[in-house]
Amino acid sequence: MADDHRDTPDQSVSRRAFLKGGAVATGALSASLIPGAADAQLPDATEPDPHRTTVELKVNGVAYRKEISNRTTLLQFLREDLKLTGTKMGCDRLQCGACTVILNGRTVYSCTTLALEATGGEVLTIEGLTKDDRLHPIQQAFIEQSGYQCGFCTSGQIMSTKAFLDRVPNPTEEQARLALSGNLCRCAAYKKILESVMAASRLMRA
Repeated sequence: MADDHRDTPDQSVSRRAFLKGGAVATGALSASLIPGAADAQLPDATEPDPHRTTVELKVNGVAYRKEISNRTTLLQFLREDLKLTGTKMGCDRLQCGACTVILNGRTVYSCTTLALEATGGEVLTIEGLTKDDRLHPIQQAFIEQSGYQCGFCTSGQIMSTKAFLDRVPNPTEEQARLALSGNLCRCAAYKKILESVMAASRLMRA
């Protein structure tokens, strides 16, 4: 019996050959079972991608027109597409205010604002405050009053201050505290931040 087995041709199949054959068989079976599968075509590359949209907006006075994913946040658009990295991502969940920018005169958290929502609008970021290499009075006040420690939240604090002082040029300290309550400082430099806001109001009025 042993001699008979030695004379029998080797019928073993390697794992690679089995998998390769199985993939071919599966493809053939799918084509036969699914109506029109054999004639199916890939989407036309010339057709518009329903998941991408062209946005047009102004950022710091400069007009931009770019095609982006519909899920792109304003923060991603600023940092990744426009390379304006002064706006920071802190919590990424609408809590800390580090990503604050001004959209059409109002502060927004750019981490949870879609770039599509800014279409046709005007965005102001921390980079847009400096004019002709001269600091904005708010920036100057934050430096003079040491309204920062690590500095990570500072751009958001300054943008909130800008929107606030544009509306209330001569605020009380209580008004200033309330206006910046949406901006957290993990270093707890709130006393110096408040002093910076009040000093900025005086500089801007002067």
